[in-house]
Amino acid sequence: MKITVIATGKLKDNYWKEALAEYQRRLSAFAKVTIVEVPDKASQSGTEKQIKAAEGKSILARLQQLQAGDTTQVIALDGRGKQRSSTQLATHFDDLKLRGKSHFVFIIGGSHGISPEVLAVAQESLSFGLQTWPHNLARIMLVEQIYRAFAISNNHPYHK
Repeated sequence: MKITVIATGKLKDNYWKEALAEYQRRLSAFAKVTIVEVPDKASQSGTEKQIKAAEGKSILARLQQLQAGDTTQVIALDGRGKQRSSTQLATHFDDLKLRGKSHFVFIIGGSHGISPEVLAVAQESLSFGLQTWPHNLARIMLVEQIYRAFAISNNHPYHK
């Protein structure tokens, strides 16, 4: 099983990096995890639409490099996406694996969101709810929830 997280921007503070590394380490018992960072364009001049488009091009280029195929499930984090409990997420991942998916690619956009072009490529969208989360925290939350879902599926005591 492979997990790839394509995230806009870099984790700058050590406490974010350490938290991410811890969940990557835990998740490695179940899957190979790769974090791919694409440049955050928010500080550049341009409209919100132009910035999202520029970030989207970077994300799409990275997706193309992954040579995603029929065994890949691309999941975008988007506020309009489907909300799932941890148990529902575990069941969903199990279902995807039964349907032959062996590579989950998660996309975290920049501060303006994900471009329509990237959303069109994703097979589904996932939401962490109506609240707004800092991108650094969203990345940690995503990897933690992926780990939690795998722990649930494998009857690991972490979820309890």
